[in-house]
Formats: sequence, structure tokens, C-alpha cells
Amino acid sequence: MTSNKPKILVTRRLPASIEARMATLFETDVNDADLALRGADILSGLEGKDVLVSTITDHIDADLIARLPQSVRLIAQFGNGVDNIDLDAAWAAGLTVTNTPSVLTDDTADMATALMLALPRRLVEGTQMLLRDRAWAGWSPTSMLGHRLRGKALGIVGMGRIGTAVASRARAFGLTIHYYSRNRRPPAVETPLEARYWDDLDAMLAEVDIVSLHTPLTRDTHNILSADRLDAMRHGAYVVNVSRPELLDEAALIERLENGHLAGAALDVFENRHGINPRLLALAAANKVVLTAHMASATLEARVEMGEAVIVNIRAFMDGHQPPHRLLPDSPLPRSARG
Repeated sequence: MTSNKPKILVTRRLPASIEARMATLFETDVNDADLALRGADILSGLEGKDVLVSTITDHIDADLIARLPQSVRLIAQFGNGVDNIDLDAAWAAGLTVTNTPSVLTDDTADMATALMLALPRRLVEGTQMLLRDRAWAGWSPTSMLGHRLRGKALGIVGMGRIGTAVASRARAFGLTIHYYSRNRRPPAVETPLEARYWDDLDAMLAEVDIVSLHTPLTRDTHNILSADRLDAMRHGAYVVNVSRPELLDEAALIERLENGHLAGAALDVFENRHGINPRLLALAAANKVVLTAHMASATLEARVEMGEAVIVNIRAFMDGHQPPHRLLPDSPLPRSARG
């Protein structure tokens, strides 16, 4: 007997509670190997499916979209960012695309704040020292001196939900808040944070001690922290990135950390297509860089909430309603019909 349940392909393993709910509500195929699928594997798994549940490791470009089975009508992204999906091509092909916004805000802001503390207070270095030197001599007035956060200037690039949450946390630590964003935030946001808006990113970079990146990746924001802009930053400043690796010129960042222009960087995201840059690893070993393994949203609570949002989007769509987290391209093209 043929089931009337929607048929979905899930490209990565999800929390057990979410997979169990999906198995109850849908005919679900899950990539049990939990390794990033290539285009051909995605296509073969989608035969007869209604929905592709994708993640940021899936490269869903125009070529793959053109070859999707006609049965597929929805791409339900498990994640907030969708720069891995060609939204224009999806729209033109008559596909609906959804994501899972908002649920990652607090966890990502917490991680950004933790990395801001880790850099000037040398938290990772202190742990490594104890592990390396088990006969630690104990406290000394001049040992492991770092720098306090209070009184420092934080420059936030992208003052959306996450950027604003980071600003709120940073304000509690006594940092002054500066931000550059496509649109200025209203007084209701700026005033409690005593936040200063800059319409010139280069000018802001020259005035802050820490730069934290929280803008989506677009054609305009690719390498928004370019070599020239890294040069414009204060000598001894820090860079924090929990957003997308493509927002900064990684090679230029490495050079400016090696030559001492910048004091350090904390990166939860970094170029890893061909392995982590050995120079970046060397800087981490020298305690100039703190690296974390794309952990900004890695809480069980966040992953479960993301899965619940995916389920809601799928059920709304399959019931003939507009999904609550539907995405549209910037300039919608004419659409084709999907069955």
C-alpha cells in the first residue's frame, strides 16, 4: 500500500528526537553515514521525494537544481544561512525554499562573547600551559597577563538579531558598542546599548579594538574584511568570526597576525576545503588564534529547535499553506510550475 505521507530526504543526521518525529510524520530517508553528500548522491536519493532537507554542507547550485526530480517541490534548509543554495535558480524552477531563523541567536551570541573573552584573557593558552607543564609553579603577579574588556570598543559588522544579541552581552562586560550595518537600527535598539552607528565601515574599523562579524554572506559582503580593511584596523586589535569564513580574507588575516599588526583572532569558521591552513594552525599553536570547530550554534537545544522549525515548514507547505520561514530571492525571476 502506498503511503500518503510526504517523502523526504534528510542529507545529514539530526538529533534523535527530531529523526523520530520525522519518521512518524513523513516517509523519511536519512543519510546515515552523516558525511556531506555530493550532487549525484543527492539526486539519486531524491527520486520520488517531495522534500529535500538540506544543510549548509550541501552545495545546491543552479546545475543541481536544474536536475532535481520533478517530484521535489520544497528545499527545507536545516539552518539559518542559505548561501549554499542558489535562491534565484530555485525560484525560477518553481521550488520553495525555507530555513530556520531566530533559534540560533542566543547560542551564537554566547559563543561570540566567549571568544571575545578567550582572546584578551588568554583562556586557551592558560589551559594549555597547565597541561604542558604539570609541575606548575603556581600564581605569580606577572604570569599570564592579558587585557580587560571593560572600556574597549567593539565594532559589530551586521546588526541583525545575532549582532544585537552580541552587543547586549558585550555591553554587560563594559565594552562600548559601535556598529556598521546596511540599515541603521531604531532608537529603541540603539539607546539601551548606547550604540554608535557608522555608515562608513573603514572609519569604524580604525576606532575599535575588537571587530565581530555578524553579516550574512552575499556578493556585497564577500571578503568584507579585505586586506585593505584589515590594514585599517588599529594595531593590536582582534577579529572574531562566528558567521561565515568568506566574510574575511583569510590569507590577509594570517599575514597581519604573523607580522603583529593584529593581536589575535578567534574563528569558529575558517577555510577548510583542502584542510585547515597550516599557517593558521601554527598561529593557533602560538596562541595568536583561537579556533573552534564551527560550534557557535552547537547546542542540543538549538539543533532540536531547528529540527522542529523544519518540520513546521514541511507540514505547512504540504498542507497547502505558505511555510512560516519561506525565503525569496532579492529579484524574483519568472517561475516555472512544479507538479
